[in-house]
Amino acid sequence: MDINSKAEVGLNTCLSRIKLKESFSGDTLELIHQKIKGFLAKSPKWVFVVFASLMAFFTYSCMYAFRKTFTVATFDNELLWGIDYKIWLISSQLIGYILSKFIGIKLVSEMKSQNRTYYILAVIGMAQLALFFFAITPRPWNIVWMFFNGLPLGLVWGVVFSYLEGRKTTEIMASVLSISFIFASGFVKSVGKYILMNYNVSEYWMPFVVGCLFLLPLIVSVWLLNMIPPPSNNDIQHRTVRLPMNSDERKLFLKNFASILIPVTAIYVFLTILRDIRDNFAAEIWSELGRGNTPEIFTIAELPVGVGVLVIVGLMSFVKSNKLALNTSFFFIAIGFGVSIFATWAFQLHYINGLSWMILIGFGLYLGYITYQAMLFERFIATFKQTGNIGFLFYFSDAIGYFGSITVFVLKNFYSGNISWLNFLVQLVLFLSVISFVLFIFTGILLQRKYKSIC
Repeated sequence: MDINSKAEVGLNTCLSRIKLKESFSGDTLELIHQKIKGFLAKSPKWVFVVFASLMAFFTYSCMYAFRKTFTVATFDNELLWGIDYKIWLISSQLIGYILSKFIGIKLVSEMKSQNRTYYILAVIGMAQLALFFFAITPRPWNIVWMFFNGLPLGLVWGVVFSYLEGRKTTEIMASVLSISFIFASGFVKSVGKYILMNYNVSEYWMPFVVGCLFLLPLIVSVWLLNMIPPPSNNDIQHRTVRLPMNSDERKLFLKNFASILIPVTAIYVFLTILRDIRDNFAAEIWSELGRGNTPEIFTIAELPVGVGVLVIVGLMSFVKSNKLALNTSFFFIAIGFGVSIFATWAFQLHYINGLSWMILIGFGLYLGYITYQAMLFERFIATFKQTGNIGFLFYFSDAIGYFGSITVFVLKNFYSGNISWLNFLVQLVLFLSVISFVLFIFTGILLQRKYKSIC
């Protein structure tokens, strides 16, 4: 099948899914919309929590189909200017993603609620278009399209999370949303790997084809997500009101909490680096572990990780004291690093196999990472009774975290090129975890001083 034929097949797949949505009349969709909103308004609290959690989960999981599937390909280990071609692709996307995070510091923190649906559909549509041009553009020039793929996608998390924040049940819903990091990443890679192994689709067309498969589920999920009502008065009393933040308010927030945010952000950067290596180079790591031709391994390894993290972080929603929950979140992050160290040590001594090691370090890293995403920032704002929103803290930390990932990728290529990604991850887990424990002690001292001065 030539390039033009593949392009035609891909476009027809996308158009057929869009036409399914258009087959519904506007009046019918509006009627369904109103009935579901009315049902949610009259239903018990747990019904709302389940609905909101699942819609956020499905929406963000669909996003991963447009972002992560290309990482399952190896691209024949080609080099460009002495750098692995896959590192070029990942770095190009991450540069766009990082820039998106810096843009999100302003855009998401100032976003009006009525614009959220359009933001999500528009940015993912741009990302899919970039995947199409990535497929039809000869290499190495197609590297630039991965930048334009990552550029809009970094905004999705903050927009989706804005539907959930500032509620008594935020931790439960945010935990379910955050599990999409784990489940969706493995699932879309399994889909991508299956397509590569069973259909005549190249590594360059595969990401666009997978994106087409997820367009309709994305549209339905976003439409249902938009039915979530705003926080109640009871939610606001427990978690403070969440408002857009202008430039002066963001600067004042940083000034007041810089001493704590610096070490907290540093730990988050380390978690991001370790998570990104495990995630982006999973195909190479699984090949070294002898599982390279098993598409389902990406999903199998992530399911227990997701369930374990969901149970632990989700339970924190039942802790009413914001201060206690904030302290507990730091404890969870430390436990996550401890699990990662123990699992890596056991793996090096051959006490556990590669699958167990990948599951355990995945659990440890994601326990820390999702605690940041679902609990720490939420309870930080509530503890110190700050108006504003989590989007600002998310995007401030994410921008720096992903920049750290790119830096490590490039340094590894030039200074540790002979070390496999498996051995590199093993060494980095041990090194960064020790540094993080030192930062935990420092942060704990600063946090206690802040409690006394403000609370």
